[in-house]
Amino acid sequence: MITGTVALLVRVLFRLAAVGLPIAVAVGLVFWSGSLKSGPAPVERSAAQRPVRVLTVAPMPFIAQVSGYGAVKPAREWRAIARIEGEIVETSESLANGSFVAEGALLLRIDDTDIRLSLAQIDARSAALDVRDGTLRASRDLADREYRLAAADLDRQRGLLAQGTISQTAVEQAERAELAAQSKLTEIGNQLALNAAEREILAAERASAARSLGFSEIRAPFDVLIAEVSADLGQVVTRSQLLFAADGTDRVEIAAQVPIGRMGPLIRLAGGGEPGAALSATVVMSQLGHEVRWPAEIARISEAIDARTQSVEVIVTVDGPLAQAVPGQRPPLRRGMFVEVRLAGPEVSALVVPAAAVWGREALVVTGDGRLARRTVTVGFQAGGLAVIRDGLAAGDRLVVSDPAVAVPGMKVQPVEDEELAASIRRRALGQAGE
Repeated sequence: MITGTVALLVRVLFRLAAVGLPIAVAVGLVFWSGSLKSGPAPVERSAAQRPVRVLTVAPMPFIAQVSGYGAVKPAREWRAIARIEGEIVETSESLANGSFVAEGALLLRIDDTDIRLSLAQIDARSAALDVRDGTLRASRDLADREYRLAAADLDRQRGLLAQGTISQTAVEQAERAELAAQSKLTEIGNQLALNAAEREILAAERASAARSLGFSEIRAPFDVLIAEVSADLGQVVTRSQLLFAADGTDRVEIAAQVPIGRMGPLIRLAGGGEPGAALSATVVMSQLGHEVRWPAEIARISEAIDARTQSVEVIVTVDGPLAQAVPGQRPPLRRGMFVEVRLAGPEVSALVVPAAAVWGREALVVTGDGRLARRTVTVGFQAGGLAVIRDGLAAGDRLVVSDPAVAVPGMKVQPVEDEELAASIRRRALGQAGE
């Protein structure tokens, strides 16, 4: 009896377990899912404490800069062209590629024997003309006396004819004598005039020969560096033949290509006016990990725009490129060097921020209650990783300079001022090194 009762109790408990266990599991799942639904609350509390780097926007001194690149070439070039024919009879030791030649130094001389012979011939012809003129003047004096005598005799014969003393034939003979004397005098005068004209021709020929004689010596018109030599001692050259080429050393120029999209904002930021008037220029060359700089001047800005690159040509000059050279530190600027040209405007006060903190026309700021907010901004100038904000931000705004993992407007964040970045921006805003 007891055994049957126990067996019955076991069966009842087994049935209760079979029914209750699923119910218990279901209840547990319900409580567990409830805990999942309440899970985001701690996540939100964690996100509210997410730190983001910010930069407090404030006006600062700013010098706008843009860069362009171009090749160095001398401001003055000299191509020595032969202006006479002849053999090269003398050359200077300085007539070699890369040699420096001072102004006025003799570089090359062409044989001038033929020119000197021409001068001697002209002088001889001029001397002969002088002798001939002397003879003609003496003959003219005699002819003048003969003419006066013939004219007086004709007057006398005409008087006698009027008195009836002589015949008409005698008067006609006197007239012929007077005409012959006059013709001789005129002929001598014409010959003297022809001699004067020939003397002018000889003077012109002599001036031309003397000028050609000056072309026999080739001297440096200014301080130059020899760039190319095409003639040598003993060579016979002809007119218009290139002898050598040289570059002036007093000044070089660089035609830098600057994007027109940056040049316009730079000029506007500089206050407008005449393009380039308020801008300064610096030529920069990177060498062995450091920059070598030369102060430059803006000579002119081309009106033409390159259709392919959308750039404008800005020509700058550097005075005394050789005089500024320092061995081991600053090389001389020479033809063909590819350099950077930095154009800078005057110092202005502006809101300067990292360009990376602006996406298109939007930026993130942290509001007063510590939440993220989007701002629509207008960039007035951008270069070198910096952007000048023209509209959309004000002094005191906390600009987000780091990219938060979740950038949801209204999200609570913990702003952390990036002092190191702020100091770097202040330096870079003035064009100083260090980023």
